Amino acid sequence: MGFFSFIQEIAMDLGTANTIIISNDKIVVDQPSVVALDRNNKMIAVGEAAKMMHEKTNPNIRTIRPLKDGVIADFSACEQMMRGLIKMVHSGSRLFSPSLRMVIGVPSGSTEVELRAVRDSAEHADGRDVYLIFEPMAAAIGIGLDVEAPEGNMIVDIGGGSTEIAVISLGGIVSNNSIRTAGDDLTADIQDYMFRQHNVKVSERMAERIKINVGSAITDLGDEAPEDFVVDGPNRITALPMHVPVCYQEIAHCIDKTIAKIESAVLSALENTPPELYADIVKNGIYLSGGGALLRGLAKRLTEKFNITFHVPEDPLHSVAKGAGIALKNVDRFSFLMR
Repeated sequence: MGFFSFIQEIAMDLGTANTIIISNDKIVVDQPSVVALDRNNKMIAVGEAAKMMHEKTNPNIRTIRPLKDGVIADFSACEQMMRGLIKMVHSGSRLFSPSLRMVIGVPSGSTEVELRAVRDSAEHADGRDVYLIFEPMAAAIGIGLDVEAPEGNMIVDIGGGSTEIAVISLGGIVSNNSIRTAGDDLTADIQDYMFRQHNVKVSERMAERIKINVGSAITDLGDEAPEDFVVDGPNRITALPMHVPVCYQEIAHCIDKTIAKIESAVLSALENTPPELYADIVKNGIYLSGGGALLRGLAKRLTEKFNITFHVPEDPLHSVAKGAGIALKNVDRFSFLMR
């Protein structure tokens, strides 16, 4: 291989909650979007290792989630996180870092400034050839839809910081709706509910665990009902330990308003869809992707609300990254990639 520079191709889903990197058709990094810095802003941990420190740090260490609502909130922390995660891809003992050709998924509601921030961060992290792709488009490709066909497909991508809703036809986004309401809001709802209803303080990480174990979008899951989840935490008044069992119906009630916001965003995207494409969507159904697609009962609730079938693909968490990976192979063909 010698000392000549070479190019490595990677596709990245830079998410508020998790960052996923694909190289050579394989998911090589799937880590929380968290970075831990010391007092001098030097990176000491990234991904899972940094998440383990989250909410447990001392004054000499701070953990940062550089993305908020799907966009970069802390530019320098994001750059350090990207570098750290990219290092995991080529962790072998190399004498030099390769130049990177990258395709990165970005929210479809991003402003020019936000797109520039992602591109700059990628370039500072050794990206030589950087392409951006809107997340719903990447999700559609990752699910296996033919985005270039003269046919309407609708994607609802529920991430950690934003929900992206898009109608796609002929390789372009016909109508889209991007709202800053998503998985993090559900977590915050649960924290707030536990505090008000049970007088118990729970951390963001514990609220996330409650969401995963007993989160539900409907109050009747029948045979699929999960067992109650027991939460241990301090009483907010006495500070004495509490042992609180939580059932899925409670969580369904407490996250109901946030899910209703997602429903009204879907409705607004449907209202802006041309009639011919609307007919295609009714026929094909609507596809859910992102971590939010895993919420129990969500597809059922949305199907009943809109009278259109909502599908959950096999691996909704990785559909954006997989789509970005396919786009990476077709950079010359896909005209919707942004440079």
